[in-house]
Amino acid sequence: MKNQEIERKFLVQGDFKQLAIKSTKIIQGFLSSVPERTVRIRIKGEKGFLTIKGIGNKTGISRYEFEKEISLDEAKDLLAICEQGIIDKTRYIIPTNNNLFFEVDEFHGENSGLTIAEIELPTEDALFEKPDWLGKEVTGTIKYYNSAISKNPFKNWINN
Repeated sequence: MKNQEIERKFLVQGDFKQLAIKSTKIIQGFLSSVPERTVRIRIKGEKGFLTIKGIGNKTGISRYEFEKEISLDEAKDLLAICEQGIIDKTRYIIPTNNNLFFEVDEFHGENSGLTIAEIELPTEDALFEKPDWLGKEVTGTIKYYNSAISKNPFKNWINN
């Protein structure tokens, strides 16, 4: 299937910010958060995006993804009709030594204290170096999906 997203997701347990080559403010909401088809609206910096994601495979590493840039005004209008639970985060881009990048999301508001790193891979079995600030792998763990934390924010978790 075309437009396949292959990524692994980890909790962050150390200092990573000094390694970042870029950081961007992101606000996002969901028009649909059902696992079979998540429809996300995102404002990333000064740009708007509409993203549709399918359900993950058995490993949780791969799933269908379609993304289209939309105008900032369209994104703001669509955010206004999203499901409850808007996500506010800062994304840090950290290069690896094999031309890949970690995207580290530091969440704010009701999800303050949660920091998650993702790495998009060319194949499910692609190798990459795990830096010492990378914690437990949570790939495929639904409670760490943005669509899930928009409904059940980190501040509500009993065992952070």
